Amino acid sequence: MSSRRQFLVRTAAGLAALQGGILDATSVFAAEKTGKMAIAKWSGKTEGMTGDQISEAAGKMARRAVEALGGMKRFVKAGETIWVKPNIAWDRKPEQAGNTNPQLVAEVVKMCLEAGAKTVKVGDNTCNPAQKTYITSGIAAAAEKAGAQVVYLDKTRFKNADIKGNALNQVPVYPEMLECDGIINVPILKHHGQAQMTMCLKNLMGMMDRRGLIHQDIPAGLADLNVFMAPKIRLHILDAVRTLKAHGPTGGNLNDVVMKWSVAAGTDPVAIDAWGAELAGYKPADIAFLPKCAERGVGKMDYRSLAPKEIAVS
Repeated sequence: MSSRRQFLVRTAAGLAALQGGILDATSVFAAEKTGKMAIAKWSGKTEGMTGDQISEAAGKMARRAVEALGGMKRFVKAGETIWVKPNIAWDRKPEQAGNTNPQLVAEVVKMCLEAGAKTVKVGDNTCNPAQKTYITSGIAAAAEKAGAQVVYLDKTRFKNADIKGNALNQVPVYPEMLECDGIINVPILKHHGQAQMTMCLKNLMGMMDRRGLIHQDIPAGLADLNVFMAPKIRLHILDAVRTLKAHGPTGGNLNDVVMKWSVAAGTDPVAIDAWGAELAGYKPADIAFLPKCAERGVGKMDYRSLAPKEIAVS
């Protein structure tokens, strides 16, 4: 058994025990049987595109990236409840690149329902008030229209999970996220003032409360959280259409927005984040939480070793 497979089996068993149930770890490492990563790049006209057209392009790229991995039925089974976890943290409009593109989120919801999911829930533990961020981001309306149940997280419902980490022991996690059958992580690529970048690995912080627990040691804390959550995550889809080059994670200034016209999807969050770091002009090894997560077995820094499939979309 490969070290990666052993890691997933052990982690799935641990998370199942903590949740008082049984998890099928095969759903997590099924990706080893086919592709692990795909990158969709927009090849069509970009000049003069409206915000709605950019959103439509983002959704189209997300769908094509998932199709290149074998389609959503590979990650979602009939009758399941799936939690789609975008970044909805900030009271920002789509063009400000503070949150995941709403149409990309909607397309992921549609793919899950097409794959047979019984229920698709969309939600995030926001930084600005959710009553504002869900609306301003456009995500609530787009997700509901696509058929999702939009969940406003109840702060009183977070429960401590004993994650047995190296830096963290108990972390308040939203129980509905742990109770669902699987999670699809849908972050946006942005600069981050403390962590340099926020992408797939850091987006899982929106599943917990008391973020300061991780901010004390971001690399170690993110590694602990991602090891704990690995068995629940079916797929990562990184929105790198509009990106933030500075003043993240909040953003707000359109001068900080850089169009990269790309979406990456896969089962290895370290690899996707390493690709994202390069896309943003960083060396992956310089993003401190990437090597730390790789050391803990969450994924590979060398994303090229996964032979990512590249798709031109127009």
